[in-house]
Amino acid sequence: MSRCRVMMVALTALVAMPAAARAEDYPTHNVTILVPFAPGGGTDLLARAYAQVLEKQYGKTFVIENKPGGGTSIAATTTANATPDGYTLMQGTSGTMAMNPTIFKHLGYEPLKTLVPVSLIAGTPFVLTVNPALPVHSVADLVALAKKREAEGKPLTYGSGGVGAFHHLCAALFSSLTGIKMTHIPYRGSAPSTMALIAGEIDVLFVDLGPMLPQIRAGKARVLGITSDKPFPTAPDIKPLAEAGLPSWPNTVAWQALLAPGGTPQPVLEKLNRDVNAAVHSEAMKKPLETLGMVPLGEKSVPQFEEFVKSETKRWAKVITEANLAGTQ
Repeated sequence: MSRCRVMMVALTALVAMPAAARAEDYPTHNVTILVPFAPGGGTDLLARAYAQVLEKQYGKTFVIENKPGGGTSIAATTTANATPDGYTLMQGTSGTMAMNPTIFKHLGYEPLKTLVPVSLIAGTPFVLTVNPALPVHSVADLVALAKKREAEGKPLTYGSGGVGAFHHLCAALFSSLTGIKMTHIPYRGSAPSTMALIAGEIDVLFVDLGPMLPQIRAGKARVLGITSDKPFPTAPDIKPLAEAGLPSWPNTVAWQALLAPGGTPQPVLEKLNRDVNAAVHSEAMKKPLETLGMVPLGEKSVPQFEEFVKSETKRWAKVITEANLAGTQ
């Protein structure tokens, strides 16, 4: 047999090799994780934290590339169009997979098709806070004051990290469940909206626990409850909203997830799913998650994560539509 013939046979055998066998060697070189926000934020820091765990396990570098903008859609579109080989991934959010499809008229990616789930990593509970000058010390107080101010033609104001951001949708859900109306004032992220609450520019704010907790402890913001169904380990005194006067409030966290281009080999997705899930629950991740105000998830398989995305999309589509945000961007 000629040398050329031998090479052709070997190449054919390699191509025919089961994907599962090739996935055993993954990764053979560096992996890039696109982060849809600027460096230093919670999503960015979370990706860097578990990437370090994976680097030690795999012996390969995980490069974090920040690609902010478009409500995470810029990074999502880039990932969806990348080669589906497991070497370009994305640190996505609940907005990326479950909210953007209803909010945006057009997206450059399609959740569960061109952008697929890998691992559900962590959840970020938000807290309902008010400016300390507001005569409100409970959910009932807030609802009563909101109705009074609405009747007077001077509705309460609430901030957010942007139109359609999780802050905004939490407030929309709260308003729907309580039958109140407040005026929305969007900001560019959690930090400026938090400063606006402290300065008295807005009355109410749903915001992620991590960056707000020091302000609460310093008395610069008053907390009425947390959106998750359990208190956070480092803030056990903050009751879930469902126990703090709003029994109809569902367990609600902004979730963080690892995503991949559609068409990525299933064995690679499953390997990443197992290893990232394990990394989330490793000792190395305990401190970073607590500091970021996140709860570890990392329990769902790839198929289970897919079903979760479907249920979350349906759930938030109702909230988004009722808030008149559907197709607004």
